[in-house]
Amino acid sequence: MTGWTHHLIIAPILIPLIAAAILLFVNERQRVTKAMISLVATIILVGVAITLFEIENRSNGFEGVYLLGNWAAPFGIVLVLDGLSALMLLLTAVVAIAALVFSLARWHGVGAHFHTMFQLLLMGVNGAFLTGDLFNLFVFFEVMLAASYGLLLHGSGPLRVKAGLHYIAVNLAAALLFLIGVSLIYGTAGTLNMADLAARIPQIEEDRRMLMEAGAAVLGIAFLIKAGMWPLCFWLPTAYSAASAPVAGVFAILSKLGIYIILRLTMLLFGEGPSAGFGATFLVFGGIATLIFGIIGVLASQALGRVAGFSVLVSSGTLLMVLGINDGAVSSGALLYLVSSTLTISAFFMLIELVERGQDAGAAVLAVTMEAFGEGEEGEPEPEEGVTMPGTMAILGTCFAACAILLSGLPPLSGFIAKFAMLSAMMGTGAIGVPPTAAVWTLSILVILSGLAALISMTRAGIRTFWTSIEGTVPRVLVIEIVPVMFLLALTLVLTLRAGPAMHYMDTTIRTLSNPSIYIDAVTNAAVMPGVGNRSGTEGK
Repeated sequence: MTGWTHHLIIAPILIPLIAAAILLFVNERQRVTKAMISLVATIILVGVAITLFEIENRSNGFEGVYLLGNWAAPFGIVLVLDGLSALMLLLTAVVAIAALVFSLARWHGVGAHFHTMFQLLLMGVNGAFLTGDLFNLFVFFEVMLAASYGLLLHGSGPLRVKAGLHYIAVNLAAALLFLIGVSLIYGTAGTLNMADLAARIPQIEEDRRMLMEAGAAVLGIAFLIKAGMWPLCFWLPTAYSAASAPVAGVFAILSKLGIYIILRLTMLLFGEGPSAGFGATFLVFGGIATLIFGIIGVLASQALGRVAGFSVLVSSGTLLMVLGINDGAVSSGALLYLVSSTLTISAFFMLIELVERGQDAGAAVLAVTMEAFGEGEEGEPEPEEGVTMPGTMAILGTCFAACAILLSGLPPLSGFIAKFAMLSAMMGTGAIGVPPTAAVWTLSILVILSGLAALISMTRAGIRTFWTSIEGTVPRVLVIEIVPVMFLLALTLVLTLRAGPAMHYMDTTIRTLSNPSIYIDAVTNAAVMPGVGNRSGTEGK
C-alpha cells in the first residue's frame, strides 16, 4: 500500500473515535442528530473496510504495516493489515451497520449515550483486530469492554441488570488475567511487539521459556473467557439473551474477537520452533466440551434468545477444536464458517425480538406445557378453510426458516458450504492414505450433531411460533427493523453464490498465517517515512 491508501489502515480506529468524541457534545434530547452522526460514521467505516478488504484481496497475501508516530518497530506502535484482520474488519462493519439501523427504530432512545458507547465499541474491536502489539491489544480490549458494559445495561430492566453485573464481573476477571499474562510475557521476553516476540521466542532459554508459556496460557484464558469456552462460558447465554436486540446483534462479533486473538497468537508465536503446538491439546478438549455443552443447551432451551446464546457456544466450540487440530485445509473452511455463523447469529438475535413481539410470555409457557402433556391435540374441530398468513408473518417466517437452515448447516446456504468444506478436508486425509485422528472423528461427529440439534430446536420453535401459536397477534414490524435482518441474511446468500472466491481468500489467509516469517519480516522491515522525522536510527528505505 502506498500513498493515501496507506493511511486507511488507521481509519477504522479514528472514525469511531472521532464520532464518539463529537457525540459527547450533542445533547441527549437531540436524538435525530446523534443518530445521523453515528450512522454516517458507520457508513464511512463500512466503505473503508470494503476498500481495505479489496486491497488485501488483490494483493493475494500480506499487505500493510502502519507505523504510528513514524517510529520503527519494535519501539513504536504498529498496526498490521493482513488477510485475517481485513476480513474481521469487514465482518465487524457489516454487523455494526445492521445493528445500528435496527436500533434507530426504538432502542437508541431508551437510554443515554447509546451511540457514543456503540462507536467506542467499534473502536476497541477494530483496534484489537489491527494492533501488532500486546499492550495496545490490552488497551483496545479495555475500551471494548467498557463500552460493552454500558451497551449490555442499555434499556435497564431487572433481568438485564442482573445479567449485566455478572457480565461485568467475569470480564473484569478476564482483564486482570490479561494484564498478568502480558506482564509475564514482557518479563521473560523483554518485548510486547508480536513480530519481535515471535522472533525472540526460539532464543529464550528453557527455564525462561516455561515462564513465558505460563504467561501465554494466562493470556489465553482471558480470551477463552471472551470466546466462551467451557467451563468459562456460563455467563454468555444469559448475558446475550438479556441484551437488547441490536446490542446482542453486534455482540455476535465479540466472541469471535477471542477466537481471532487465539488464532493470531497461536499461529504467530507457537506455529514453529521449540514451543510449536503449545496449547493445542487444551484447545481440542476445550472445544469438545464447549461444543457438547452448546448442543445440550440448544436442545434444552425453549426461549429463542437462549437458543441463539447457545448457538454462539456451538460456533465457538467448533472453531476452538479446529484451532487445536491445526490443519490448514480445515482452518480455511472454519474461517468461512466463522463469517457465516456470525452473520446468521447476529440476524437471528434481531429477528427474535420481531418474532416475539406479537407473543405473550405466559402463552409461550402454556404452549410448551401443552406440547409436553399432549393437550389440545385431540378432540378439536378441524377448520374448514385455511387462514391466510399476513404479509408480516410471511416475511418473518421466511427469515426464521433461513436462520434455521444456516444454523443447521443444511443446503444450499453458506452454513452448509462452510461445514462441508471442514468435513471434506477432515475426511480427505483418508483418501491419501492417512487415517483421520480421533480428534478429527470427534469434531466431524459433533459438527453433524450440532446441526441436527439446531434443526430440532429451530423446527420446534418455528412450529410453536408460526403454525400452532395460541396467541394470534401479528407483530407490528417497521421496515427499518426487518431490512437489517434481511441484509445480513442476503450476505449469507452472496457468500453462497461466491463460495469459490471466498474459499480462495480463506486459503490464502491461512497460508499466510501458517508462515510466521511473512508477518515478522513485514513488521521488522517496515520503513519509516523519510522527511517526517526519522525515528528509527537509520534512514528509511
